[in-house]
Amino acid sequence: MESFKEIKREELKKWLEEKKDFFLFDVLSQDSYEVKHLPRAKHAAASKDNFLEEIEKVVPNKDAVIVVYCASFTCQLSSRAATMLIEEGYTNIYDFKGGLADWQDAEYSFAE
Repeated sequence: MESFKEIKREELKKWLEEKKDFFLFDVLSQDSYEVKHLPRAKHAAASKDNFLEEIEKVVPNKDAVIVVYCASFTCQLSSRAATMLIEEGYTNIYDFKGGLADWQDAEYSFAE
């Protein structure tokens, strides 16, 4: 089985600036998402039972590029989400392991 890839903050920022065709998901809680999330990010909580259904509603194409992230390098939710997506048959999954903390460390802006 294929595994997910990692994406670094600089590459993710470049993808956003270039308006690359991909889906970005914050896999933390709804409360966390409402407080702060990356530009263009949609919400799908990895901890919820309906996580995969939430993703499938937005991304029916299993070959679409999807990036997931959570809070920080120590948070495991994004890796768990990426693994679930691979197991579900998605083929282009990236984990932005640094998440919100790494993005903030670089002083990149969050969604308005």
